[in-house]
Amino acid sequence: MLIEGVVLVAAPAPVQVAWLEKYDVPPDEIVLGFDDGFRLAERLAQEGRLGATALSDLRMIDEIFSEMAKDEGTDRWTRQALSTDAEWDRVRQLAREVLTAEGEGDAPLPDPCIIR
Repeated sequence: MLIEGVVLVAAPAPVQVAWLEKYDVPPDEIVLGFDDGFRLAERLAQEGRLGATALSDLRMIDEIFSEMAKDEGTDRWTRQALSTDAEWDRVRQLAREVLTAEGEGDAPLPDPCIIR
């Protein structure tokens, strides 16, 4: 679940937009999927199943998303923002670093698990 969330965060903006359109969900679903998996990160690191560098990068991604959520003055939660907002670029880069560190560079995009 953690890797699936990170894979979606790491995807290029056009791929993220296509994924959102395919499943007819808003951009915050990217963050929600990450958050669901991130809750497991600490335990995975304690069990030796997640490296310290990856854990640090995951924490940074979580921090950035938290700060983005506080910033009500911008349109960060639009599909267009995925391509134009510097913080989205920053979390994508960190997510790619996590995937590389964990040997998951070729993981496919996940199907959403949305409970309505």
